Amino acid sequence: MFRSLAIRNYRLFAAGQVVSNTGTWMQRIAQDWLVLQLSGGSGIALGVTTALQFLPMLLLGLWGGTIVDRAGKRRLLIATQAAMGVLALGLGVLATAGAAQVWHVYVFAVGLGLITVLDNPARQTFVVEMVGHRDLPNAIALNSASFQLGRVVGPAVAGLLIAAVGSGPVFLINAASFAAVLTGLWLMRPSELHTTEPAPRAKGQTREGLRYVAGRRDLVLLLAMTAFLQMFGSNVQNQIALMTNNVFTAGAAAFGVSAAALAVGALAGALLSARRERPRLRTVLIGAFAFGATEVAAALAPGYTSFTLALLPMGIAFLTFTATQNAFFQLSVDPQLRGRVMSMYMLVFLGMAPIGAPIVGVLADTFGPRVSLALGGVVTVVVTAVVGALLARRLKARVRLTRDRPFISVARDPVGA
Repeated sequence: MFRSLAIRNYRLFAAGQVVSNTGTWMQRIAQDWLVLQLSGGSGIALGVTTALQFLPMLLLGLWGGTIVDRAGKRRLLIATQAAMGVLALGLGVLATAGAAQVWHVYVFAVGLGLITVLDNPARQTFVVEMVGHRDLPNAIALNSASFQLGRVVGPAVAGLLIAAVGSGPVFLINAASFAAVLTGLWLMRPSELHTTEPAPRAKGQTREGLRYVAGRRDLVLLLAMTAFLQMFGSNVQNQIALMTNNVFTAGAAAFGVSAAALAVGALAGALLSARRERPRLRTVLIGAFAFGATEVAAALAPGYTSFTLALLPMGIAFLTFTATQNAFFQLSVDPQLRGRVMSMYMLVFLGMAPIGAPIVGVLADTFGPRVSLALGGVVTVVVTAVVGALLARRLKARVRLTRDRPFISVARDPVGA
Protein backbone atom coordinates (compact mmCIF):
# COMPACT_ATOMS: atom_id res chain seq x y z
CA MET A 1 0.00 0.00 0.00
CA PHE A 2 2.84 2.44 0.79
CA ARG A 3 5.58 1.16 -1.53
CA SER A 4 6.11 4.51 -3.29
CA LEU A 5 7.31 6.02 0.00
CA ALA A 6 10.50 3.95 -0.34
CA ILE A 7 11.56 6.50 -2.99
CA ARG A 8 13.30 9.49 -1.37
CA ASN A 9 12.11 12.17 -3.79
CA TYR A 10 8.53 11.01 -3.48
CA ARG A 11 8.80 10.90 0.34
CA LEU A 12 9.85 14.57 0.36
CA PHE A 13 7.02 15.48 -1.97
CA ALA A 14 4.42 13.51 -0.01
CA ALA A 15 5.51 14.97 3.35
CA GLY A 16 5.23 18.50 2.03
CA GLN A 17 1.84 17.73 0.48
CA VAL A 18 0.39 16.51 3.78
CA VAL A 19 1.12 19.89 5.41
CA SER A 20 0.17 21.98 2.38
CA ASN A 21 -3.06 20.04 1.69
CA THR A 22 -4.18 20.57 5.28
CA GLY A 23 -3.65 24.31 4.89
CA THR A 24 -5.41 24.32 1.52
CA TRP A 25 -8.50 22.64 2.92
CA MET A 26 -8.51 25.01 5.87
CA GLN A 27 -8.58 27.88 3.38
CA ARG A 28 -11.36 26.30 1.31
CA ILE A 29 -13.58 26.08 4.35
CA ALA A 30 -12.66 29.60 5.43
CA GLN A 31 -13.28 30.98 1.94
CA ASP A 32 -16.71 29.35 1.63
CA TRP A 33 -17.72 30.54 5.09
CA LEU A 34 -16.36 34.05 4.48
CA VAL A 35 -18.39 34.35 1.26
CA LEU A 36 -21.55 33.13 3.00
CA GLN A 37 -21.10 35.63 5.83
CA LEU A 38 -20.28 38.56 3.53
CA SER A 39 -23.16 37.77 1.14
CA GLY A 40 -25.87 36.92 3.66
CA GLY A 41 -25.86 33.18 2.91
CA SER A 42 -26.15 33.48 -0.88
CA GLY A 43 -25.75 30.23 -2.83
CA ILE A 44 -25.26 32.30 -5.98
CA ALA A 45 -22.29 34.17 -4.46
CA LEU A 46 -20.77 30.87 -3.39
CA GLY A 47 -21.26 29.47 -6.89
CA VAL A 48 -19.73 32.57 -8.51
CA THR A 49 -16.64 32.23 -6.30
CA THR A 50 -16.18 28.62 -7.39
CA ALA A 51 -16.79 29.58 -11.01
CA LEU A 52 -14.18 32.33 -10.99
CA GLN A 53 -11.60 30.05 -9.40
CA PHE A 54 -12.00 27.37 -12.09
CA LEU A 55 -12.84 29.56 -15.11
CA PRO A 56 -9.14 30.06 -16.07
CA MET A 57 -8.73 26.29 -16.35
CA LEU A 58 -11.68 26.17 -18.73
CA LEU A 59 -10.29 28.98 -20.91
CA LEU A 60 -6.54 28.32 -20.73
CA GLY A 61 -6.19 24.69 -19.64
CA LEU A 62 -5.06 23.33 -23.03
CA TRP A 63 -2.41 26.01 -23.34
CA GLY A 64 -1.19 25.18 -19.83
CA GLY A 65 -0.68 21.52 -20.76
CA THR A 66 1.41 22.51 -23.77
CA ILE A 67 3.67 24.67 -21.57
CA VAL A 68 4.04 21.85 -19.05
CA ASP A 69 5.15 19.39 -21.79
CA ARG A 70 7.90 21.86 -22.75
CA ALA A 71 9.07 22.71 -19.20
CA GLY A 72 10.96 21.17 -16.29
CA LYS A 73 8.21 20.07 -13.88
CA ARG A 74 10.12 20.58 -10.62
CA ARG A 75 11.14 24.19 -11.28
CA LEU A 76 7.68 25.03 -12.57
CA LEU A 77 6.09 23.65 -9.39
CA ILE A 78 8.40 25.70 -7.18
CA ALA A 79 7.18 28.86 -8.96
CA THR A 80 3.47 28.00 -8.88
CA GLN A 81 3.44 26.87 -5.24
CA ALA A 82 5.23 30.05 -4.14
CA ALA A 83 2.68 32.17 -6.04
CA MET A 84 -0.22 30.37 -4.32
CA GLY A 85 1.33 31.09 -0.94
CA VAL A 86 1.51 34.80 -1.77
CA LEU A 87 -2.18 34.88 -2.73
CA ALA A 88 -3.20 33.17 0.51
CA LEU A 89 -1.16 35.71 2.47
CA GLY A 90 -2.85 38.65 0.73
CA LEU A 91 -6.38 37.42 1.35
CA GLY A 92 -5.48 36.56 4.94
CA VAL A 93 -4.28 40.09 5.61
CA LEU A 94 -7.51 41.59 4.24
CA ALA A 95 -9.76 39.22 6.17
CA THR A 96 -7.83 39.62 9.44
CA ALA A 97 -8.02 43.40 9.13
CA GLY A 98 -11.81 43.19 8.62
CA ALA A 99 -11.49 44.85 5.21
CA ALA A 100 -12.46 41.87 3.05
CA GLN A 101 -15.45 42.19 0.73
CA VAL A 102 -17.04 39.68 -1.61
CA TRP A 103 -15.35 41.20 -4.65
CA HIS A 104 -11.95 40.78 -2.97
CA VAL A 105 -12.60 37.06 -2.69
CA TYR A 106 -13.61 37.01 -6.35
CA VAL A 107 -10.31 38.63 -7.38
CA PHE A 108 -8.20 36.20 -5.37
CA ALA A 109 -10.22 33.28 -6.76
CA VAL A 110 -9.35 34.35 -10.32
CA GLY A 111 -5.66 34.70 -9.39
CA LEU A 112 -5.59 31.24 -7.88
CA GLY A 113 -7.30 29.85 -10.96
CA LEU A 114 -4.68 31.37 -13.27
CA ILE A 115 -1.86 29.70 -11.34
CA THR A 116 -3.75 26.39 -11.33
CA VAL A 117 -3.65 26.35 -15.14
CA LEU A 118 0.05 25.43 -14.88
CA ASP A 119 0.21 23.90 -11.40
CA ASN A 120 -2.35 21.12 -11.90
CA PRO A 121 -0.94 19.44 -15.03
CA ALA A 122 2.60 19.94 -13.69
CA ARG A 123 1.76 18.17 -10.41
CA GLN A 124 -0.09 15.36 -12.18
CA THR A 125 2.74 14.61 -14.61
CA PHE A 126 5.54 15.12 -12.06
CA VAL A 127 4.42 12.02 -10.13
CA VAL A 128 5.62 9.61 -12.82
CA GLU A 129 8.99 11.40 -12.89
CA MET A 130 9.41 10.73 -9.16
CA VAL A 131 8.36 7.06 -9.06
CA GLY A 132 8.41 5.67 -12.61
CA HIS A 133 5.66 3.79 -14.44
CA ARG A 134 5.51 0.69 -12.22
CA ASP A 135 4.60 2.56 -9.04
CA LEU A 136 2.52 5.31 -10.67
CA PRO A 137 -0.93 3.95 -9.70
CA ASN A 138 0.24 3.52 -6.11
CA ALA A 139 1.74 7.03 -5.96
CA ILE A 140 -1.40 8.61 -7.43
CA ALA A 141 -3.51 6.86 -4.81
CA LEU A 142 -1.14 7.95 -2.02
CA ASN A 143 -1.30 11.53 -3.34
CA SER A 144 -5.07 11.28 -3.08
CA ALA A 145 -4.73 9.86 0.45
CA SER A 146 -2.51 12.81 1.40
CA PHE A 147 -5.01 15.20 -0.11
CA GLN A 148 -7.86 13.56 1.77
CA LEU A 149 -5.91 13.45 5.04
CA GLY A 150 -5.68 17.22 4.74
CA ARG A 151 -9.37 17.23 3.93
CA VAL A 152 -10.07 15.37 7.19
CA VAL A 153 -7.91 17.54 9.44
CA GLY A 154 -8.25 20.88 7.63
CA PRO A 155 -12.04 21.39 7.76
CA ALA A 156 -12.30 20.33 11.39
CA VAL A 157 -9.49 22.66 12.48
CA ALA A 158 -10.79 25.45 10.25
CA GLY A 159 -14.29 25.19 11.69
CA LEU A 160 -12.95 25.56 15.23
CA LEU A 161 -10.64 28.43 14.29
CA ILE A 162 -13.35 30.31 12.38
CA ALA A 163 -15.68 30.00 15.34
CA ALA A 164 -12.93 31.23 17.71
CA VAL A 165 -11.00 33.91 15.79
CA GLY A 166 -12.64 34.32 12.35
CA SER A 167 -11.56 33.43 8.82
CA GLY A 168 -8.51 35.70 8.48
CA PRO A 169 -5.99 33.68 10.52
CA VAL A 170 -6.95 30.53 8.61
CA PHE A 171 -5.76 32.10 5.34
CA LEU A 172 -2.49 33.12 7.02
CA ILE A 173 -1.90 29.56 8.26
CA ASN A 174 -2.42 28.26 4.73
CA ALA A 175 0.12 30.76 3.40
CA ALA A 176 2.70 29.41 5.88
CA SER A 177 1.91 25.79 4.93
CA PHE A 178 3.33 26.27 1.42
CA ALA A 179 6.81 26.39 2.96
CA ALA A 180 6.60 22.61 3.53
CA VAL A 181 6.02 21.65 -0.10
CA LEU A 182 8.57 24.21 -1.35
CA THR A 183 11.19 22.76 1.01
CA GLY A 184 10.44 19.23 -0.23
CA LEU A 185 10.79 20.27 -3.88
CA TRP A 186 14.05 22.12 -3.15
CA LEU A 187 15.65 19.14 -1.34
CA MET A 188 14.94 16.61 -4.11
CA ARG A 189 17.78 14.94 -6.01
CA PRO A 190 17.28 15.75 -9.71
CA SER A 191 19.57 12.88 -10.73
CA GLU A 192 17.07 10.37 -9.27
CA LEU A 193 14.09 11.67 -11.25
CA HIS A 194 12.75 9.72 -14.23
CA THR A 195 12.68 12.88 -16.29
CA THR A 196 10.62 12.85 -19.47
CA GLU A 197 12.37 14.53 -22.40
CA PRO A 198 10.62 17.91 -22.86
CA ALA A 199 8.66 18.27 -26.06
CA PRO A 200 10.51 20.62 -28.45
CA ARG A 201 8.75 23.89 -29.10
CA ALA A 202 6.77 23.70 -32.34
CA LYS A 203 3.62 25.03 -33.94
CA GLY A 204 0.36 23.14 -33.55
CA GLN A 205 1.30 21.22 -30.38
CA THR A 206 -2.01 21.96 -28.67
CA ARG A 207 -3.90 20.76 -31.76
CA GLU A 208 -1.71 17.66 -31.80
CA GLY A 209 -2.87 16.82 -28.28
CA LEU A 210 -6.50 17.38 -29.25
CA ARG A 211 -6.18 15.08 -32.27
CA TYR A 212 -4.57 12.39 -30.12
CA VAL A 213 -7.41 12.39 -27.59
CA ALA A 214 -10.06 12.61 -30.33
CA GLY A 215 -8.64 9.42 -31.81
CA ARG A 216 -9.12 7.54 -28.52
CA ARG A 217 -12.82 6.69 -28.16
CA ASP A 218 -12.33 5.38 -24.62
CA LEU A 219 -10.77 8.66 -23.47
CA VAL A 220 -13.48 10.71 -25.17
CA LEU A 221 -16.27 8.77 -23.44
CA LEU A 222 -14.57 9.05 -20.04
CA LEU A 223 -14.08 12.79 -20.52
CA ALA A 224 -17.76 13.19 -21.43
CA MET A 225 -18.80 11.29 -18.30
CA THR A 226 -16.45 13.39 -16.16
CA ALA A 227 -17.86 16.59 -17.65
CA PHE A 228 -21.43 15.76 -16.59
CA LEU A 229 -20.32 14.45 -13.21
CA GLN A 230 -18.33 17.59 -12.46
CA MET A 231 -20.97 19.96 -13.82
CA PHE A 232 -23.89 18.59 -11.83
CA GLY A 233 -22.58 16.13 -9.28
CA SER A 234 -19.28 17.30 -7.86
CA ASN A 235 -19.99 20.71 -6.38
CA VAL A 236 -20.25 18.82 -3.11
CA GLN A 237 -18.28 21.30 -1.03
CA ASN A 238 -20.75 24.07 -1.86
CA GLN A 239 -23.65 21.69 -1.29
CA ILE A 240 -22.37 20.73 2.15
CA ALA A 241 -22.12 24.41 3.09
CA LEU A 242 -25.65 25.11 1.86
CA MET A 243 -27.16 22.01 3.49
CA THR A 244 -25.43 22.73 6.80
CA ASN A 245 -26.19 26.46 6.86
CA ASN A 246 -29.59 26.67 5.14
CA VAL A 247 -31.30 23.30 5.75
CA PHE A 248 -30.00 22.18 9.15
CA THR A 249 -29.19 25.74 10.41
CA ALA A 250 -25.95 24.52 12.01
CA GLY A 251 -22.81 26.61 12.53
CA ALA A 252 -19.26 26.70 11.21
CA ALA A 253 -18.09 23.84 13.44
CA ALA A 254 -20.84 21.56 12.08
CA PHE A 255 -19.87 22.54 8.54
CA GLY A 256 -16.29 21.53 9.29
CA VAL A 257 -17.39 18.15 10.70
CA SER A 258 -19.53 17.38 7.63
CA ALA A 259 -16.73 18.29 5.25
CA ALA A 260 -14.35 16.14 7.30
CA ALA A 261 -16.77 13.18 7.09
CA LEU A 262 -16.66 13.34 3.30
CA ALA A 263 -12.87 13.47 3.53
CA VAL A 264 -12.68 10.45 5.85
CA GLY A 265 -14.55 8.42 3.25
CA ALA A 266 -12.32 9.78 0.50
CA LEU A 267 -9.20 8.91 2.51
CA ALA A 268 -10.46 5.33 2.86
CA GLY A 269 -11.16 5.25 -0.88
CA ALA A 270 -7.64 6.47 -1.64
CA LEU A 271 -6.00 3.83 0.56
CA LEU A 272 -8.10 1.11 -1.03
CA SER A 273 -7.04 2.38 -4.46
CA ALA A 274 -3.36 2.25 -3.40
CA ARG A 275 -3.68 -1.53 -3.03
CA ARG A 276 -4.66 -2.01 -6.68
CA GLU A 277 -1.79 -2.83 -9.02
CA ARG A 278 -3.33 -1.38 -12.17
CA PRO A 279 -6.32 0.81 -13.06
CA ARG A 280 -9.43 -0.81 -14.55
CA LEU A 281 -12.26 0.83 -16.48
CA ARG A 282 -14.72 -1.27 -14.49
CA THR A 283 -13.50 0.33 -11.26
CA VAL A 284 -13.85 3.82 -12.75
CA LEU A 285 -17.49 3.18 -13.67
CA ILE A 286 -18.39 1.53 -10.35
CA GLY A 287 -16.95 4.49 -8.45
CA ALA A 288 -18.81 7.07 -10.54
CA PHE A 289 -22.13 5.22 -10.32
CA ALA A 290 -21.85 4.75 -6.54
CA PHE A 291 -20.98 8.43 -6.10
CA GLY A 292 -24.20 9.50 -7.82
CA ALA A 293 -26.29 7.04 -5.81
CA THR A 294 -24.88 8.24 -2.48
CA GLU A 295 -25.52 11.87 -3.47
CA VAL A 296 -29.19 11.05 -3.81
CA ALA A 297 -29.11 9.32 -0.42
CA ALA A 298 -27.49 12.36 1.21
CA ALA A 299 -30.09 14.68 -0.32
CA LEU A 300 -32.88 12.58 1.19
CA ALA A 301 -31.29 12.40 4.66
CA PRO A 302 -33.85 13.56 7.28
CA GLY A 303 -31.37 15.17 9.68
CA TYR A 304 -27.85 16.51 10.08
CA THR A 305 -26.45 13.28 11.56
CA SER A 306 -27.77 11.01 8.80
CA PHE A 307 -26.63 13.54 6.19
CA THR A 308 -23.10 13.53 7.61
CA LEU A 309 -23.00 9.71 7.73
CA ALA A 310 -24.06 9.52 4.08
CA LEU A 311 -20.99 11.56 3.16
CA LEU A 312 -18.65 8.71 4.20
CA PRO A 313 -19.54 6.26 1.37
CA MET A 314 -19.83 9.22 -0.98
CA GLY A 315 -16.17 10.04 -0.32
CA ILE A 316 -15.10 6.41 -0.88
CA ALA A 317 -16.93 6.27 -4.21
CA PHE A 318 -15.61 9.60 -5.48
CA LEU A 319 -11.97 8.79 -4.69
CA THR A 320 -12.29 5.35 -6.25
CA PHE A 321 -13.49 7.03 -9.43
CA THR A 322 -10.95 9.86 -9.54
CA ALA A 323 -7.78 7.99 -8.50
CA THR A 324 -8.42 5.08 -10.87
CA GLN A 325 -9.29 7.32 -13.81
CA ASN A 326 -6.24 9.53 -13.24
CA ALA A 327 -3.91 6.51 -13.34
CA PHE A 328 -5.68 5.11 -16.40
CA PHE A 329 -5.18 8.35 -18.34
CA GLN A 330 -1.49 8.71 -17.43
CA LEU A 331 -0.51 5.11 -18.14
CA SER A 332 -2.34 4.77 -21.45
CA VAL A 333 -0.94 7.79 -23.33
CA ASP A 334 2.27 8.79 -25.12
CA PRO A 335 4.70 10.21 -22.47
CA GLN A 336 5.54 13.29 -24.59
CA LEU A 337 1.83 14.06 -24.82
CA ARG A 338 1.10 13.35 -21.15
CA GLY A 339 1.03 17.03 -20.12
CA ARG A 340 -1.42 17.95 -22.86
CA VAL A 341 -3.63 14.91 -22.22
CA MET A 342 -3.68 15.55 -18.48
CA SER A 343 -4.42 19.23 -19.07
CA MET A 344 -7.49 18.16 -21.06
CA TYR A 345 -8.46 15.81 -18.26
CA MET A 346 -7.98 18.53 -15.64
CA LEU A 347 -9.74 21.04 -17.89
CA VAL A 348 -12.81 18.84 -17.82
CA PHE A 349 -12.36 17.73 -14.21
CA LEU A 350 -11.91 21.26 -12.87
CA GLY A 351 -13.11 23.45 -15.74
CA MET A 352 -16.71 22.25 -15.70
CA ALA A 353 -17.11 23.74 -12.22
CA PRO A 354 -17.47 27.32 -13.60
CA ILE A 355 -20.50 26.14 -15.55
CA GLY A 356 -22.01 23.87 -12.93
CA ALA A 357 -21.45 25.88 -9.75
CA PRO A 358 -23.72 28.85 -10.63
CA ILE A 359 -26.38 26.48 -11.97
CA VAL A 360 -26.30 24.48 -8.75
CA GLY A 361 -26.38 27.73 -6.77
CA VAL A 362 -29.47 28.96 -8.63
CA LEU A 363 -31.19 25.59 -8.16
CA ALA A 364 -30.36 25.65 -4.45
CA ASP A 365 -31.66 29.21 -4.00
CA THR A 366 -34.82 28.49 -6.06
CA PHE A 367 -35.81 24.95 -5.04
CA GLY A 368 -33.62 24.32 -2.01
CA PRO A 369 -30.26 22.55 -1.48
CA ARG A 370 -31.91 19.12 -1.27
CA VAL A 371 -33.21 19.35 -4.84
CA SER A 372 -29.92 20.55 -6.31
CA LEU A 373 -27.97 17.80 -4.52
CA ALA A 374 -30.41 15.06 -5.58
CA LEU A 375 -30.45 16.28 -9.19
CA GLY A 376 -26.66 16.08 -9.35
CA GLY A 377 -26.78 12.49 -8.15
CA VAL A 378 -29.45 11.45 -10.66
CA VAL A 379 -27.53 12.99 -13.58
CA THR A 380 -24.35 11.21 -12.48
CA VAL A 381 -26.06 7.82 -12.27
CA VAL A 382 -27.75 8.14 -15.68
CA VAL A 383 -24.66 9.40 -17.54
CA THR A 384 -22.42 6.74 -15.98
CA ALA A 385 -24.81 4.00 -17.05
CA VAL A 386 -24.90 5.34 -20.62
CA VAL A 387 -21.11 5.66 -20.87
CA GLY A 388 -20.66 2.19 -19.40
CA ALA A 389 -22.97 0.73 -22.06
CA LEU A 390 -21.11 2.56 -24.85
CA LEU A 391 -17.71 1.43 -23.57
CA ALA A 392 -18.93 -2.16 -23.34
CA ARG A 393 -20.15 -1.97 -26.92
CA ARG A 394 -16.89 -0.37 -28.06
CA LEU A 395 -14.79 -3.04 -26.34
CA LYS A 396 -17.20 -5.82 -27.41
CA ALA A 397 -17.68 -6.80 -23.78
CA ARG A 398 -20.61 -8.32 -21.90
CA VAL A 399 -21.47 -6.77 -18.53
CA ARG A 400 -23.60 -8.48 -15.87
CA LEU A 401 -24.29 -8.06 -12.15
CA THR A 402 -22.98 -10.70 -9.73
CA ARG A 403 -23.58 -11.58 -6.07
CA ASP A 404 -19.86 -11.49 -5.22
CA ARG A 405 -17.36 -8.66 -5.16
CA PRO A 406 -16.80 -6.53 -7.20
CA PHE A 407 -20.51 -7.20 -8.07
CA ILE A 408 -19.97 -6.50 -11.79
CA SER A 409 -18.57 -9.07 -14.22
CA VAL A 410 -17.04 -7.94 -17.52
CA ALA A 411 -16.21 -10.52 -20.19
CA ARG A 412 -14.89 -9.94 -23.70
CA ASP A 413 -17.17 -11.11 -26.50
CA PRO A 414 -15.50 -14.10 -28.23
CA VAL A 415 -16.86 -12.89 -31.57
CA GLY A 416 -14.98 -9.62 -31.23
CA ALA A 417 -11.81 -11.13 -29.75
